[in-house]
Amino acid sequence: MRIIPAIDIIDGKCVRLEKGDYSKKTEYREDPLEVAKEFEGAGLKYLHLVDLDGAKAGNLINWKVLDKIAVQTSLRIDVGGGIKSDEDLRIALESGASQVNVGSLAVKQPDQFREWLRTKGGEVMILSADVREGKIAVSGWQEQTEVEIQDFISSFLADGLRTVVTTDISRDGMLTGPSVELYQELQQHFPDLDFVASGGVSSIKDLEDLARLNMGGAILGKAIYEGKIELLSLCEFESR
Repeated sequence: MRIIPAIDIIDGKCVRLEKGDYSKKTEYREDPLEVAKEFEGAGLKYLHLVDLDGAKAGNLINWKVLDKIAVQTSLRIDVGGGIKSDEDLRIALESGASQVNVGSLAVKQPDQFREWLRTKGGEVMILSADVREGKIAVSGWQEQTEVEIQDFISSFLADGLRTVVTTDISRDGMLTGPSVELYQELQQHFPDLDFVASGGVSSIKDLEDLARLNMGGAILGKAIYEGKIELLSLCEFESR
């Protein structure tokens, strides 16, 4: 299982939100690049970079942060937040993203996401299926839809979808443990997809629970920033 530390960006700084609430923001570090270097120095290989300004505005904003990290580290970066146009996608990839997360556009302009899946491939394009009470939320989780998560995922299977990042918004930034039942259900329904869990991870035990489900990866942020899990412990876990 891939261990994927997260960096969420607002105004160029490293922050975390609670349940996606922009009014409940904690600023951890001024320089995301230094945080990324610490991840790399501990032996981690992946990074989940979220442009929260972009998610709220509807277009990629903090691409310079992505570019800096891509140039100055060897981390394999997946980026998301506000990527809604061909230009946003181009900038993200040219700025060093290995993979691109798309959520809002996949809900509102599904044909565009299908085209990206077909032209860029499922190894590059990731579907962000972020849920609140079983239904998809978009636009930095500020907008709730009536789209059921299984229907949402199913609609892109024929176009080459391979990887899905699923966040249970009610657990994000809360350190209350991941939504094991949700992920178990999704794995059973879509056994051929690579699922990445996000939200709630607070301990190595949580990661062990996810690994037993054969999750492809786990994203965590606050547990690192609050000192609940040491970076070296994450590296040791991934190398088991």
